[in-house]
Amino acid sequence: MYAVIKTGGKQYRVQPGDVLVVEKLDGKPGANVAFGDVLMLGDDDAVTVGEPTVAGASVNATLVETRKGEKVKIFKKIRRQGYRRTKGHRQTETVLRVTAIEGAGKSVTWDGVVDMTTKAMMNARARNLTHVVAALEAAAAATVAPAVEAVKAPAKTKTAPKAETAGGTAAPTKKAVPKKAAAKTTDAE
Repeated sequence: MYAVIKTGGKQYRVQPGDVLVVEKLDGKPGANVAFGDVLMLGDDDAVTVGEPTVAGASVNATLVETRKGEKVKIFKKIRRQGYRRTKGHRQTETVLRVTAIEGAGKSVTWDGVVDMTTKAMMNARARNLTHVVAALEAAAAATVAPAVEAVKAPAKTKTAPKAETAGGTAAPTKKAVPKKAAAKTTDAE
């Protein structure tokens, strides 16, 4: 069973188990998202087209991550005028895993487990960056379990006082040696 949904001004054909990248949606990783704008439902033998949406149909998904997309470069130029401007933009996007489709008297669910591994984590593992993987896992654990208290760094200790001589007065400071003047040279020609 498949469905055509509308979100972010675009239409997507989805099935249970699909990974979907859409415009940014509100929510934290692991949240359930339901789409009510189902434009079409399809099965092996029948297709239900909405007018404009299918009544009572919905698509459920799990939010995996919200991230920035690929960079788009904007370059403006006016020839022979010395005018060049370069800008960049990264659109925020949300990654979803479709878990269920309901409608037209049928319901199909996905039996798999939603993997919450982010794209940054997969890229770091592919490049064998163990320190980055450890930092990302720690950050993921902090977002999933915010009840964990942060460990405080120990306070800085004061430095030891300057050494004093036996008479009770401070040790004399050394004076800087004056710079020597450069040797004068005479040109005898």
